[in-house]
Amino acid sequence: MARTDLEWLKHLIACHDKELPELRELDAYYEGEQPLSYMAPELIQELDDRVRQMVIEWPRLVVDSIEERLDVEGFRFGNQAEADAELWRIWQANNMDGQSQESHVDALVMKRSFAIVGTNEGDKKTPIITVESPLDVYAERDPRTRKIAAVVKRWTEEDAERATLYLPNANVWWTKDENGEWVEDDRDDHNLGEVLVEPIVNRPRLKRPGVSELKPVLSVSDAACKIATDMMVSAEFHAAPRRYAIGVDEDDFTDEQGNKVSALKRIIGRIWAIGKHKQEDGIEVGQFPEANLANFHETLKLLAMIVASLAGLPSRFLGHATDNPASADAIRSDEARLVKRAERKQKSFGGSWERVMRLVLLVRDGKIPAESMSLETLWRDASTPTIAQSADASVKLYTAKIVPLRQTRERLGFTQIQIDRMEEEDEKAANDAFARVMAGDLAALTGAKPPREEPEPEPEPELVG
Repeated sequence: MARTDLEWLKHLIACHDKELPELRELDAYYEGEQPLSYMAPELIQELDDRVRQMVIEWPRLVVDSIEERLDVEGFRFGNQAEADAELWRIWQANNMDGQSQESHVDALVMKRSFAIVGTNEGDKKTPIITVESPLDVYAERDPRTRKIAAVVKRWTEEDAERATLYLPNANVWWTKDENGEWVEDDRDDHNLGEVLVEPIVNRPRLKRPGVSELKPVLSVSDAACKIATDMMVSAEFHAAPRRYAIGVDEDDFTDEQGNKVSALKRIIGRIWAIGKHKQEDGIEVGQFPEANLANFHETLKLLAMIVASLAGLPSRFLGHATDNPASADAIRSDEARLVKRAERKQKSFGGSWERVMRLVLLVRDGKIPAESMSLETLWRDASTPTIAQSADASVKLYTAKIVPLRQTRERLGFTQIQIDRMEEEDEKAANDAFARVMAGDLAALTGAKPPREEPEPEPEPELVG
């Protein structure tokens, strides 16, 4: 049974509300704002703000290490040898170099992000592309076709809750009134037959609409933060030599106003006091040996190794292997798993960006051209080869006539604009060479000889005497 627009809106909002707590938790881990785990609430209350939570932001490192290798450099139709200039112009006009990075980060952290395409009233040839957070947008797929069936975007404006419902043939804007009911404000019946929203999904699975890249490392991160905080507590209370006094009562400890000092403040003051029996006389003062924090260091090192194994990161990224790599081959071997993960992301995210650009063509032209089904996303190389190795390999492929010159320059990491400027210089140099050749041929046909250059006369020797 088909849903009405209002039914779609309420259904999507209800589904989004169920997912929001998990998304906010994942976002907090990436930002280093997660609550401290594995520590007794009584201890946290007693410590107050004397010792703050120590946060080791390994979740951010896991995400950023992959995102830094995901740079879109253009789009190419299957029947073209070079990137399409018009699609790249639209991409650049929407500042998608920066927006795509934000989209990749949110997708890696919170399982997915979204790209929304709309009409640009000021320039019909340049549709608008915006990327959206999963904290604001929720999408549902058709179970049969796997295509997007409906999407909702929510936000608050002027103390009013608003929403946009995206359907295959219409965009509908809503506002919640003072009675908590959704009221339709406006609608755009574009009749394009496509929902103008595309999810950028991380690790899509058949039964899961995306998996966070942080999922394997969250519990390990919690353990590391707990161990690091314990280390700071131990450093505060036990790393320095502690003194004790026997024969001193709790009432003997007061502040400047004569108020009794708490047990914690006495501990922080580096003195442990124990009262004696009334019949005993005298005061005994002594000192405990300081604590060794090496056990915390070893535990953190072990946890770092576990994170490196789960996330495919080189050991040196987490600081527990500080030796310099022996060679460039050693660097490539160390980064092999990370590079492969980044290449997998390029395939998955690349398909999403290709569908976004097809929606751009649909909004601009009213239809999706057949050749766009072979659209390809061009990515920067995810590995970190040396410049000399890249140049050597690219030149050999070009010399052997395996790849053309333009693709050779793409392999070397030049941008499309730089390649276009190089081709302009190549064409100019070729025209100049052709002009010189033609001038020489004309002189040969007419029998004219180039003018001889007369040698300069030698200066006469000066007479002496």
